[in-house]
Amino acid sequence: MMRAQVLPEPELEFGGSSRHIDPRFGISAYGPADLDVPEQPKAMRLGLVGPEQDLEALKLWLERCRDEISAKGERYPHLFPAFPGCDIDRGLCSTVVFSDRATNAISPSALRGIERASGVAALDRAVEVYCDEVRALAERNRVDVIVMARPVGLKDIGAPGRGKPRRKPDGEGNNDVSADVAMRFANFHDLVKARLLSIGTPVQIVRRSTFDESVAPPAGSSRQDEATRAWNLHVALYYKAGGVPWRMQRDSRDLTTCFVGVSFYQAGGDGNLETAVAQVFNERGDGVVVRGESAIPRGDDRQPHLSGDGAKQLLLSALDEYRREHRTEPARVVIHKASDFTEEEADGFRSAAEARRLDALDLIWITSSEGIRAYRRGQAPPLRGTVIELADTEALLYTAGSIDFYSTYPGMHVPTPIGIRALMPTRSITALAAEVMALSKMNWNQTRLDGRLPVTLRTAEQVKRVLRFVDSSSPVAARYAQYM
Repeated sequence: MMRAQVLPEPELEFGGSSRHIDPRFGISAYGPADLDVPEQPKAMRLGLVGPEQDLEALKLWLERCRDEISAKGERYPHLFPAFPGCDIDRGLCSTVVFSDRATNAISPSALRGIERASGVAALDRAVEVYCDEVRALAERNRVDVIVMARPVGLKDIGAPGRGKPRRKPDGEGNNDVSADVAMRFANFHDLVKARLLSIGTPVQIVRRSTFDESVAPPAGSSRQDEATRAWNLHVALYYKAGGVPWRMQRDSRDLTTCFVGVSFYQAGGDGNLETAVAQVFNERGDGVVVRGESAIPRGDDRQPHLSGDGAKQLLLSALDEYRREHRTEPARVVIHKASDFTEEEADGFRSAAEARRLDALDLIWITSSEGIRAYRRGQAPPLRGTVIELADTEALLYTAGSIDFYSTYPGMHVPTPIGIRALMPTRSITALAAEVMALSKMNWNQTRLDGRLPVTLRTAEQVKRVLRFVDSSSPVAARYAQYM
């Protein structure tokens, strides 16, 4: 028998262990989660790369963002709040620092070369020019994040060429746009991220329309209000600089938990061969990336899967990386996948859990759409947090929907639930759904409270898009901040 209920909106933790359901209101009232931690970044040291005019406009806007930016309007004050400013005594309690020495302007001749090219050739040229400037800046400056103002007229188009990749000097990898990569759509963001994984410094790419009201956003996109743009950019910079904007609320009685998202991607130069990758997070939202072995295609569902040994080794590698990063091991591991678990995969993951003497292991298949829908009386969509239990191990969850705190449904399309299917769960399906809902709020690319997918699977898409341009023999960056 189906049962439905509405889960309470999960609270997040901020400075002084204070709590709030919305990241922006929590930061405004209490500061970031690491406010009282010695390692908190009191300054975010930025390197700047881009056209000189764009960088001057960007600097002016960053200066403007030190002070409060007014809310969009009075109709939805909780959905569009003011930005409190970014300085040591407000908001994130950190300040943005930049200098002429840590600024590399793209030369007019290089920009003309990009403009004269078209299609993939323009994209290839832009990636090469910008990455050369980023490397030069990173070599002579200690910065926390490099902010890149991308060319205004550059289009994200087309498939990369499928000829032989150009040879790069030893140690640089082989990540040219012209490489034979298994991807039909190339874009500046993913190509730049792939090329710069080796420098160790996160990169933030911004469009001029973000900081200059006179420039229209790309076709098909709408411009967010200025306060929202300021929120999203500064939270991303803070996270990439090593800060913890917010963290999940954790009951001291709960087991220390590690969340792992498993996905697959086609590595550059490997044709149709799929490679496994794991995104590993703790309750703080600190994320690391681990690459696994090649997948085994299975005919009945046409989805890639791991062998038993491959699953075991992937989880062991994930736990090793977790220990290196956090100096401890979890007592419980939750693995999320966007496809079902084969018996071999499940056995492999359990074997790794037994080898590390974990107290609990939860294997959860999360689907992005289901055939069942929920309806409310009237015109409003279901409330976010509506969970429908289909069985002891199966449920539907609305992570997108109407939100009482916002007094509206903030989406553009009719929301659909995600499916949660657990394999021999150690907790109730409702408790696992509540955990997924909390993980949906761990998104440092946007600051509203209503992410659709848990961080484990949402980041999988970002990591996959970047790693498709990385040769399978090249090392990958462990820190998630370098992919976002």
